[in-house]
Amino acid sequence: MNELSLLDFAEAADPFALFELWLAEAAASEINDPEAMALATVDADGLPDARMVLCKGADARGLVFYSNVESAKGRELERHPKAAALFHWKSLRRQARFRGAVAELTGAESEAYFATRPRGSQIGAWASQQSRQLKSRAALEAAVETYERRFGSAPVPRPDYWRGYRLEPVEIEFWLDRPSRLHERLQFKRHSPGSPWEKRPLYP
Repeated sequence: MNELSLLDFAEAADPFALFELWLAEAAASEINDPEAMALATVDADGLPDARMVLCKGADARGLVFYSNVESAKGRELERHPKAAALFHWKSLRRQARFRGAVAELTGAESEAYFATRPRGSQIGAWASQQSRQLKSRAALEAAVETYERRFGSAPVPRPDYWRGYRLEPVEIEFWLDRPSRLHERLQFKRHSPGSPWEKRPLYP
């Protein structure tokens, strides 16, 4: 385990470098989906909404995830393009929190990732009317069969409504478990993407 990630993580100057390190360590210790994050948005009434999604990219530009834009999260992000994300790695007793604006990826970026998905997941993107009422499980299975017949053995194209997003953080916080609940918290904040980070420790 890298010493920066545990003993000297408060000395980190680049939050993205530290997050990359923590994510890599989580990949070696978490049983399932170390890249899973809770994504929080707000609806038209300002009521918070949260769900687990998979982070499919993380670099200095932010966190990447994909969704049906007609889903609840898609509609919420269209109205309020801001979000918060939380990673919790139970095996390491660590958390990482992100807050910031959300922007859609380019069509080329979404196309490139969609092409790497398993074929079953590609078909599922066509068959699922995400977040809308489902009459029965049989209806979903019938939709899957319909699209399997439609595309046959040909490549499955990306539905226009299935796209990628990038959360561009202006705040990142790292949380490290310590005895007696005297946890360590390190917060990075900046005014806008691309501006310098300001770092400060927080009380637990």
